[in-house]
Amino acid sequence: MACRLQQRQHKGLFSHKKPNKAKRRLPKPAKRKVTQRFVVLEKRAELGGTWDLFTYPGIRSDSDALTFGYGFRPWLDHRMLAKGADIKRYIADTAREFAVTEHIRYQHEVQQLSWSSTAQLWTAMVKDHSNGEVFTLMAQFVVGATGYYDYEQGYQPRFDQEEAFQGLIVHPQHWQNTAYHDKKVVIIGSGATAMTLLPALLDEADEQCARHVTILQRSPTYVASVPGDDYALDWLSGTFSPLSKEQAYTLLRARNVVMQQGIYRAALFAPNVMKAILKHGVKKALKGSNVDVAHFEPDYNPWDERLCAVPDGDLFNALQSKRANIVTDHIDHFTKTGILLKSGKHLDAEIIVTATGLKIQMLGGAKVYIDGQAIDIGKRMTYKAVMMEGIPNMVALFGYTNASWTLKIDLACQYVMRLLGYMHKQRYQVALPQAQTKDSEAHMQEDTVMGALSAGYVQRAKDELPKQGDRYPWYVTNNYLSDRVMLKYRKIKDDWLHFSR
Repeated sequence: MACRLQQRQHKGLFSHKKPNKAKRRLPKPAKRKVTQRFVVLEKRAELGGTWDLFTYPGIRSDSDALTFGYGFRPWLDHRMLAKGADIKRYIADTAREFAVTEHIRYQHEVQQLSWSSTAQLWTAMVKDHSNGEVFTLMAQFVVGATGYYDYEQGYQPRFDQEEAFQGLIVHPQHWQNTAYHDKKVVIIGSGATAMTLLPALLDEADEQCARHVTILQRSPTYVASVPGDDYALDWLSGTFSPLSKEQAYTLLRARNVVMQQGIYRAALFAPNVMKAILKHGVKKALKGSNVDVAHFEPDYNPWDERLCAVPDGDLFNALQSKRANIVTDHIDHFTKTGILLKSGKHLDAEIIVTATGLKIQMLGGAKVYIDGQAIDIGKRMTYKAVMMEGIPNMVALFGYTNASWTLKIDLACQYVMRLLGYMHKQRYQVALPQAQTKDSEAHMQEDTVMGALSAGYVQRAKDELPKQGDRYPWYVTNNYLSDRVMLKYRKIKDDWLHFSR
């Protein structure tokens, strides 16, 4: 998103009452209203991002809808984990309601961003994929709302003798209209995508359901069952309740935030207790089945990787049928008819789904230059997890890894608006985060802006993601309550954010 400030003068209205002769006053000057001219450059042909790209069966959020929705526009659906199509529709409706759609230019890819200290402007080199035209736009401020992964391709490891397989190999990111009716499917992966796909592919309500589905995982993942529906919003705003829908939404959103933060902190301070609770939940869900609980007992602590949530235990229910299986093993090589494992076992397959993760990409792949010098984002520290060290007038938005992504984006956007308002009021042209002050200097750590997650996609991208520092405001807390104070209420100007006119 590129923004440019524009001033607009509004005429004031004067009182028709006669002024007091003893204290004759001049009318107050009319207040100036500031509007910001902005354009949203969207590489894809439609709105929705993740929820437009991913179309595999069962695609849904892995965060509760109350905190995944925007704070300023209540999500009033009772589904706990919202479906991808519903999320995309919610985003589109919000964009229309707040008149954002008229500012979006679709199929426009930002290929390069260049800052000029002389002009104090960013120049964006943009390609219009609808006609192949390449042109430039100039802006005072740039907001990178691109997410953190490559939309062109997911992470696709190379498997031995992969070319020997005579069936179909598909990555969930490129599902399109993959036909799986009455097929034997093997899903390689242990994350939320694999856990979502298995019950969806076996859903007998779907005429296209598969014959048999196996999850093949190299190592287990923590999985927890959550209620599929949350009717608390209806109860709190019912006929005999004094609360409106919006008030009930605010209250329940706060409840869920506290619960999320409480569970995360408990996992950090008492990991063995959290392990026992999660294990008990899996045992209860699989009671009476032949599925080994060991498939859901990782050798790492809870929240070292993101925990997978499944609505109403749909994954566990599916695994108890004869048409589903989960295997923890390593791949030796592909064969004509499936996969041979290191243990010697063979998995028959007609379709192999490589749910092997994402490929990280910053700023949608745009190259960044400052006064002609190429900038390596992976060697910069993040300032309040919003801006980046040594890069002026630029924001790169990151959400939470331990809670709903939108929670942090909401706070970050409010901070950006405060920052732009402050710069206009003080007539500043440039805002530049610097790690060094008169008294101290922040030092870079190994952890990235996404925290200390040991997930494969994060570890593979350590050199590409912005880093954390060893102190405030360079350290990423992943704590909504402290971030709320930092981004909404702390003063904009501090020792690390430098302004110039």
